[in-house]
Amino acid sequence: MGRPKAFDRDLAVEIVMNEMWEHGYETCSVKAISEKLGITRSSFYNSFGSREKLFFEVLDVYLENSPDTVLSDITTDNNVLHEMCQFFRLVCKTRADDPEARGCLAVNSIAALVGTDETIGPKIEKAIHSRIERFENILQLAVDNGEIESINLHAKALALQNLLIGLNMMAKVVHDENELWALTKQTLQGLGLFKMS
Repeated sequence: MGRPKAFDRDLAVEIVMNEMWEHGYETCSVKAISEKLGITRSSFYNSFGSREKLFFEVLDVYLENSPDTVLSDITTDNNVLHEMCQFFRLVCKTRADDPEARGCLAVNSIAALVGTDETIGPKIEKAIHSRIERFENILQLAVDNGEIESINLHAKALALQNLLIGLNMMAKVVHDENELWALTKQTLQGLGLFKMS
């Protein structure tokens, strides 16, 4: 009798990430996940501890590979606004190129879990707040570069995160990259943050 095939945990997390991204956390029960992975419920608990702990792991993996990771590479050596606008352009392309129109796993989870799930909700809130802070830091770099004035940076950071959230939701119904970019460009221009050269 042959030895059982080794359980590839990283692959399992990726599979679950895609399931939760497409169908949502609530739909992905322990039973459904176990069947998808071809393991027993006891193996599921032995491997992941709980569905909540698995979601945290899935969210961490997703955020580590999300298009917004490029924002962490922006420095004062760059044309800050240009780099930030390029990021938003990339998001428009990435979302338009997704045939399943999944949007963003973290954004999708806001409506479903923040304020309703006392274990997972705060983790998602923390992730979003950290991204607002990152936008504020990027805007400060633009100030340091002399690209913008130091006025209402926190409000602008909130607006940028709101744009990103809205863009991810809009991409579920507007699938054309040019239309997504048109709405994004309009918002960036309104904030005085548009620069593509």
